[in-house]
Amino acid sequence: MNTDLTKAHESRMAIERLYIEMRHVFLSGAYRPSGFSGRGIKEALLTLSPEIYGSMNDMEKVELDGLVYVADRLPKGIEECRFIKFTSNEGYNSSNFELIVPPKRVRNCYRIDKEQMVMEVTRGRSEIYDVLTHLTFLFNEAEKIRRRGFDVQGNPLREWEKLEEIVNGKVEINEQNRDKAFTYMSTLLGRTFDETKEAYYRFAENPKDNNGLFNIVYGLGKLSHEENTQQKMREITFTPTLRERVGRHIYGELWAENIKKALIEQNLHQRPLHIISANTHSFLNSLMAKATLSEEFSQNATLLEMAMEIRKPTSILHNKKIFQFAKENGTTFLTDSAGTNLAVQIFDTEKLPLEKLPKEIKYNAEKIKQEKPVIIVMDYAFGEQAYETIDELLKPLKINEKEVLMPVKSISVMGKAGILEGDKGDLMIPNAHVFEGTADNYPFKNDLSKEDFKDSDLEVFEGTMITVLGTSLQNKDILEYFQHSSWKAIGLEMEGAYYQKAIQAAAKIRKNLSEKVIVRYAYYASDNPLLTGSTLASGSLGLIGVKPTYLISSVILSKILS
Repeated sequence: MNTDLTKAHESRMAIERLYIEMRHVFLSGAYRPSGFSGRGIKEALLTLSPEIYGSMNDMEKVELDGLVYVADRLPKGIEECRFIKFTSNEGYNSSNFELIVPPKRVRNCYRIDKEQMVMEVTRGRSEIYDVLTHLTFLFNEAEKIRRRGFDVQGNPLREWEKLEEIVNGKVEINEQNRDKAFTYMSTLLGRTFDETKEAYYRFAENPKDNNGLFNIVYGLGKLSHEENTQQKMREITFTPTLRERVGRHIYGELWAENIKKALIEQNLHQRPLHIISANTHSFLNSLMAKATLSEEFSQNATLLEMAMEIRKPTSILHNKKIFQFAKENGTTFLTDSAGTNLAVQIFDTEKLPLEKLPKEIKYNAEKIKQEKPVIIVMDYAFGEQAYETIDELLKPLKINEKEVLMPVKSISVMGKAGILEGDKGDLMIPNAHVFEGTADNYPFKNDLSKEDFKDSDLEVFEGTMITVLGTSLQNKDILEYFQHSSWKAIGLEMEGAYYQKAIQAAAKIRKNLSEKVIVRYAYYASDNPLLTGSTLASGSLGLIGVKPTYLISSVILSKILS
């Protein structure tokens, strides 16, 4: 018997150590990244070597793609803060502090002073673990910057002094001296001139959302240097209220109650309900765009052609028109006030402009007239939040002190996922979800199949999806094991098993839901973590995602309406 650990086993153990350490620091209420627990988290992350963090293990080079990825998901200015406090929804929304929302991960953050940042957590443990791994990556890169910017006695090297002059405004970057600045920076980063220049312009694409490459590198290196020479320790804390609330479904319950209240007020609660978890724009545009913008598009315009136009940054007016038309034609928009950051749209199909739907959406007018189904589209949840929200939404309505079951006929889930065979934009149709690192698995009969997408030129894969604990923990060895072993996995995502766990509990145990409920799952590939240059850190999916998004949306809507 071969007792040697494979790389996949080593990585799996590293993930377990990582989550044990993070759970420990969360329950204890505070930790220092340079302390015992912080070092334990860092060592486990380095052993795991996630694909998304690229060259994190290379102590000579700062990982630039990973730095851009993380900066998009953390609040602007966090690289300058020694103290980071995680809270639940504890009243900061009514304070005078500036609200900071990261561009690629909606969460409320507040800069308290020069040294402190507060981050609200309302999505459960998944969000906490996700942020902690990002912060650990940042602290690791900060040490590299410090070692390249200062000598062993802690004295600044010439390149660091030049960077300090730039950041403090003594030297203004212009066309004449920009290349000099890139040269100094490339030395501090251990990267080539071209790599440094490319990273600079990637950060400069969204200047309102980050402080730019020079300031971020300076902030990270400065904090690491002060901790190393002046014992100014960085510290991460978790408020008692947050620790009490995590796992208690407080936000999910309030969110679900708001939806049920709206259904009752509009007398929609006794009609057949179809729940969809997805982005909200594709379903709204699929149902309303052609009717709203009939003058802008020809009668023969395809849904994809309209979608590509509407998704352009210059189409703000189009989107306003669609929103207003939808409100006038049976659509209710619920903005989140509970703290979940999940917007909801309720479509009364009785009021839909059926004759003006895109030709890609099939419908049965007589059936719609008789049954009058209601479509509830909720924004896509994050990790463990998927269980909380669906579990609460499927609980019975309370009418005159009596419990009334929600008449849910179908639940559809459309999301982005990492693909293990194929490329960005391809489709994955699962027949089971498996929790990574556990024996938990959820096979189901998917009402969607490869056949539903036969007219598309996109690649379609069917099989098992792995629900991972965090996208930042993608590891090539573990993923190759899932792909090539008897699991025959086709992709990975963060919510599927949580959704199906809630659905099966409602149908088979709590009896809140008919066991005949129809379930549909479809994912499009946002990345391929097994291909170099195709990870999430390599850049945005961009318009590549429009085609699969609207294709899946039209198929799900056709299933519901016909």
